[in-house]
Amino acid sequence: MKKKKKRQDWVFDIFNYLIIGIITILCIFPFYYVFIYSISDAKLAEQGISLLPKGFSLQSYITLFKLNDIPHAIFISVLRTLIGTVGTVLACSFFAYLVSIPEMWFRSFIYRLCIFSMYCNAGMIPVYLVIKGLHLTNSFWVYIIPGLAVAYYIILIKTYIESLPASLRESAMLDGAGTLSVYWKIVLPLSKPIIATIALFTAVGQWNSWFDNKLYNTKAGLKTLQLVLYDYLNSSSVLQNMSNLDLAAGRASQMTTPMSLKVAITVITILPIIIVYPFMQRYFTKGIMMGAVKG
Repeated sequence: MKKKKKRQDWVFDIFNYLIIGIITILCIFPFYYVFIYSISDAKLAEQGISLLPKGFSLQSYITLFKLNDIPHAIFISVLRTLIGTVGTVLACSFFAYLVSIPEMWFRSFIYRLCIFSMYCNAGMIPVYLVIKGLHLTNSFWVYIIPGLAVAYYIILIKTYIESLPASLRESAMLDGAGTLSVYWKIVLPLSKPIIATIALFTAVGQWNSWFDNKLYNTKAGLKTLQLVLYDYLNSSSVLQNMSNLDLAAGRASQMTTPMSLKVAITVITILPIIIVYPFMQRYFTKGIMMGAVKG
């Protein structure tokens, strides 16, 4: 039988929902404002917008995608995100599986060394010298190889793997399965929640990354979308020239402004992650909780 709520319970629930609702609005509204500004008429939007877009225009997006470097930069960013995410997930999960096997030699020492790397960082200059010594500068692989093994991800995956029944691995080994077979056919499929969590973390990091591009790559053909947009975002003169070109071409009714271009750049940057995240949410909570229960 359902227990009847007291007056104090109703007041408490209403108060909670009110606070959560206000926090939700405060979190969502900046993204919503940027989006409606980006699809508003640039001249009308300069006068101020509130809850609804003023007019409707995609001219800011059209102007950005007409730039020659944007499509190629999108391709590089998508490619590094896909390859980097898959590579990091496989490398971290396999390393975590190895250090969770009791028979592996020096596994405790190797695992502690991995944890030690989280607290000891040589700094930017030594890292740059290592990257240069490995001939990764001005190479696409500088986006992938340095991020293959991440200590934090290894800890989460190892903890999750240790929560799986040991009898599964033992029975597979008795049936003649090797280390790779057990990892690929048993451990990896059963670790979907934590794998999805790590994949989400990595994809967000790869998509948003631009500083490694600025440090290690000077080739125009290897520029990522984030760096290209960052350069445009911080170059007011370029944005103003783009707006003036629209005006000079007789497109006054569809004219862009530096502000409309900036908000369009912001939307292009954050929209893919906002779209992907809800599909990963069901795995995210379970994975991060189970991966952090043990120490």
